[in-house]
Amino acid sequence: MKIKQSPAPETAIGAVERETGLSKDTLRIWERRYGFPQPVRDSNGERTYPAEQVEKLRVIRRLMDGGLRPGKIVQMPLRELNAQIGCMHSTGGAAIAHAESLDEFLRLLKAHNVTALREHLAQLLLRLGLQRFVLEAVAPLTVLVGNAWTQGRIEIFEEHLYSEQVQHLLRQALGSFSQPTQTPRVLLTTLPGEEHQLGLLMAQACLTVEGAQCISLGVQTPAGDIAQAARAHRADVVGLSFSSALQMRVASAGLADLRQRLDRDVALWAGGAVWKRARKLIPGVTPIAALEEIPTVLAAWRATHPARAEV
Repeated sequence: MKIKQSPAPETAIGAVERETGLSKDTLRIWERRYGFPQPVRDSNGERTYPAEQVEKLRVIRRLMDGGLRPGKIVQMPLRELNAQIGCMHSTGGAAIAHAESLDEFLRLLKAHNVTALREHLAQLLLRLGLQRFVLEAVAPLTVLVGNAWTQGRIEIFEEHLYSEQVQHLLRQALGSFSQPTQTPRVLLTTLPGEEHQLGLLMAQACLTVEGAQCISLGVQTPAGDIAQAARAHRADVVGLSFSSALQMRVASAGLADLRQRLDRDVALWAGGAVWKRARKLIPGVTPIAALEEIPTVLAAWRATHPARAEV
């Protein structure tokens, strides 16, 4: 542990957690295991982080979103990490090439022009329909906006602004759908500690278009409450959304606990790119690493539950 030598401004560990989505526990574990980050101590003995380390942590988080494991990237120099970002997302804007350019979306974000941003997104929704809007516009735009934040081109509150506008549109679109009558009946939520709502709404949109009945509990529902709600709603499936902000160890433990609480005939699906880097599957849990996999997973469930699928 280095002793602070200069008065240069640094970021407290709590602020780093908020800015990067990496928990305090993760930062401390990496410090011991990989030798990075290397915080200094303030006058109260608390960890603080130089700006260049915070920048590197942001890039690492984006690469983890893309499925890379921290053990392979934490010790890389920042220039190599940025090169990895470029390789992963060099074609990220192709799906929205027919719409507005990324620069236009970023310009509206930077201008804090909420009305125009919402109108641009609404036009995309009308043009593409709900499922294509999620897969071809929201998914790549979310990655690109996240990269812009990582590179310091936008602020964290501007990334949040983008997410809020997309969530507003998705809720409106879902509200206009007539309630599907096909099975499965899917209960959607996240575990405590997982605050990201957008992935949950994107999954709900894809499931609804495919005819599944969705009941959303919102985010951060305790496992016992999820199991109770699944019985009350006679759910066929419980679907959880995960972002890279939640440690794999915590996510896996939460899923294992929930699996034990659920009735045996209730399927448990775990969605999010985080599962691309999972080293082993959790018994009784179906990982869904990408939204494009939802139709295939649905079809497989319906094929093995023909009586329910006909309800």
